[in-house]
Amino acid sequence: MRILHTSDWHLGRTLEGRSRLPEQEAFLAELCDIADDTDARLILVAGDIFDTVNPPAAAEELFYEAVSRLGADGRRLVLIIAGNHDNPERLCAAAPLAGKQGILLLGKPGEVPMLTLPAETADAVRLLGSGPGWCDLQLGDERVQVVALPYPSEARLDAALVDGVETESELQAAYSDRVRQMLAQGASRYATDAIRLGISHLFVTGGVESDSERPIQVGGAFTVSPRAFPAEAQYVALGHLHKAQQVRSAPGHVRYSGTPLAYSFSEAGQAKSVTLLEATPSAFTTKEILLSAGKPLVRWRATEGPAQVEEWCNEGRDSNAWVDLEIHLHTSLSLEETARLKRMHPGLVSIRPVFAAQTELAVAADERAGLPIDELFVLFYQQRNAGAQPADETVRLFLELLHKAQESDDTA
Repeated sequence: MRILHTSDWHLGRTLEGRSRLPEQEAFLAELCDIADDTDARLILVAGDIFDTVNPPAAAEELFYEAVSRLGADGRRLVLIIAGNHDNPERLCAAAPLAGKQGILLLGKPGEVPMLTLPAETADAVRLLGSGPGWCDLQLGDERVQVVALPYPSEARLDAALVDGVETESELQAAYSDRVRQMLAQGASRYATDAIRLGISHLFVTGGVESDSERPIQVGGAFTVSPRAFPAEAQYVALGHLHKAQQVRSAPGHVRYSGTPLAYSFSEAGQAKSVTLLEATPSAFTTKEILLSAGKPLVRWRATEGPAQVEEWCNEGRDSNAWVDLEIHLHTSLSLEETARLKRMHPGLVSIRPVFAAQTELAVAADERAGLPIDELFVLFYQQRNAGAQPADETVRLFLELLHKAQESDDTA
């Protein structure tokens, strides 16, 4: 049986005020095509569906349209859990309707998965049994069992971990052990004739982070030991870390699918993908399916100033990308120059000027003593503006003001 693992859609997220909804819509259309092309019977979405607990209406509309298509009128199961960015109650508000289309929405740890599929889809998807944080499914000819743990902050666990705990390391160990117990409880129901899966939204110790991840520790959650995952699970689908990666030191095959789009320039150059799992109760293989939707994020470093940037724009360099520009300058860019560069490449997200290092501008007191007043002003301006060279008009205006001040003193 074929299973797709994806996570961290962050619907509604922007990039320095630029909407990413068209790119997110393109990704979801591509995901639906991949599900159809691979004949996937199960889609695992491991949290952070939205970017905020109060997502824009357009993001919610996009979500409902996409999962409805993924469910294929109840012929394919879609299992979605809440991440740390999601409001669990809001995510699951449509659960009664979603359950009629083969879509399981789980917001908090310990929730019981429920399906109310019509009789005509029983040959495709059946719920054999369920309990807090686990479900037993019949998908076509295969039996599939899933242990599901939505983002387990202390608040969502509704459990205090601080009783008898005196140090941060003890709190960390207590949290990791609590997660281990919850996963183990569900895994104790695994049957050898079933495909055995897990899904959660966690920060596993040793995972590679990106700048676009907001700290998962906020709200009471901490990192989890790789040893917390049950060895009986054939595959555990994780969300939270934005770089696709396998948890190497876990007892089983534990993997982050990563984000479908690059959400910060620290992810520049990363290939984005979803994970395809082909499984039977006795064997499985995984494969990354690369995604083509979404604009790449690239970094430009223009050491030769604005002329170099203009040359790149005229060449059509990275014309369909979001660009973070580092530009080396002697004088500050005017508003007109900045606007011209942005017109030449609408994907310019940020322009970061780099001037001569302030340490190179330092002049000893005895050297400054003999300098003309205009040169002293230039040094002062550079030291206050990270090395930027003042415009001639600025220097002229300073000298005029200084002259008027001296004349006023003379007549006083």
